[in-house]
Order: sequence, then structure tokens, then C-alpha cells
Amino acid sequence: MKIAWVTDSTVHLDEELKGHPDVYIVPLLILFDKKEYKDGIDFTVDEFFDMLAQSPQLPTSSQPSVGTFAETYESLKDQYDAIISVHLSSKLSGTYSSSFQAAQLVDAQISVIDSKILSLPMGKLISRGMELQNQGVEYGEIVEELTRLADQHETYVTVGSLEQLHRGGRMNAAQFLIGSALKIKPILAVIDGKLESVEKVRTERKAHQKMIDLFVKAKTENPSISSISLFYGRTPDLASEWREKLQADYPDLRIQLCPLGAVIGVHAGANTFGISWYN
Repeated sequence: MKIAWVTDSTVHLDEELKGHPDVYIVPLLILFDKKEYKDGIDFTVDEFFDMLAQSPQLPTSSQPSVGTFAETYESLKDQYDAIISVHLSSKLSGTYSSSFQAAQLVDAQISVIDSKILSLPMGKLISRGMELQNQGVEYGEIVEELTRLADQHETYVTVGSLEQLHRGGRMNAAQFLIGSALKIKPILAVIDGKLESVEKVRTERKAHQKMIDLFVKAKTENPSISSISLFYGRTPDLASEWREKLQADYPDLRIQLCPLGAVIGVHAGANTFGISWYN
């Protein structure tokens, strides 16, 4: 089958998928100083973080409309046999819901998948799906496999700004006040698509080390883990430092550095750092 792969702008694609003719990205919207921007189109990530540092007001984000997704699907349905639409966690954004509703309005074979994650791990689902497609695996089996894989990742994050996470509705008031007052750096895990606090430490350095320790424990228990992703906002040197350390201990491990997009920066801040892998 000829399959169109639709995703959203929170995705991070491997080099082989960037510009792929069968991959289509629908941008989320960012509202900044009363102006609306299309994520990944109207400014670069670096430009966004520069704006964030200079602005007294915090930006907000919004999912694409149902109509935007419906227009995308309508434009693709005559070119492809089917469409698979992979989106960031439904518990972090309404993007999945908009996509799902749009799929009901278009007369085409469309499957919408909740990745329960975002960024590079979401891109890896698309990569795996295209790999199965090239192997001749049937459409329904591809959808089933990607749905199963969405539950197989482990992801840990320290956010750069508790205030932004709180204002965006991803942290309740009590957690925000305690964290701010005690200068605690919470380690968050993405569990079933939702951010959950799993550890609290006093310094950023200790939080980063704890996340690496969680990976080492997972790798010891499951040696088949072959690749990991390191996320960063405006701290590429930190990500490179951890990659060098991990590569020295695990020479065969594929370690990918993944700059976080503007939408994630809206809610988590410029100094966000994370680690993710699939079991």
C-alpha cells in the first residue's frame, strides 16, 4: 500500500525522514505577544528562545484545528491508499483529538495513533512504521504494532521552568509552590502519556545524574536496548557531555541528540533536559 504519514510539529525526525515525500507535518500554533505563529514555519527554535528570553509575557500554544487536519487528509486521500497519523500524547495536548475528529469527516482509510510521547521518540514510531511498510507488512498490522510500541518507551525529564509548566496546566499549584519554595528539581516521567513526578532532588546536576542512573539500571536489566535519545533546549553542550560519557560506557549504543521544539519550550522552558528509550 502507498501510505501517507501525517504528524505534528512537536515531532523530531531522523535525517532520513526529513523532507521525505510521504511525511506531512501539521504545525501547532504559538501565541506570543498577541501574535499567532505556526510552529516550525514562522520562526526557528533559536529565534523562539531569543523571543522567550526578551519577553515579559509567557507564550501559549494551541493544537491545530479539526478543519486544518481535515484539509490535510482531503488533500492526501486521492494520492494514497491509506493515511497513518501519529501525534503527541493526547494527555499533553488536544492535537490527537483534533486529528481523530477530522479523520471521521474524511472518506478515506485513516488511522490516528496516540504516541503517548513527543519529539524524537514520536519520530521513531514513524520510522518503524515505514520500515514495516517497506517489508510488505499489512496496513492493519502496522497500526497494531505502532500502537503497541507507544507503550514501550521510558522517558525522564527535568524542566527548565516550573513556572511555565504550572501556567501551562502540566503541574498543579501545590507541586509548583513546594518546588519553587524548596528549590527542588523534580524528575518527571512520561507515564501512559502523562507527566508524573518520580523523584525530587536539590540540584540540577543531581537530577541529570539520576536520570542517567535510571537508564543504566534499565540497560542492565534489558541489554537489548540499542538506542537512546537525549533532549535539550538551549543546553547542547550538556547533551554532548552526557553523550560522551555514555558512549564511553556503551560503545555500541546509538545516542541521538534532539533539540526540543518551540512548543515544548513554551511549557517546559529553555533549560529542559531529558532522556528516552524504547524497551
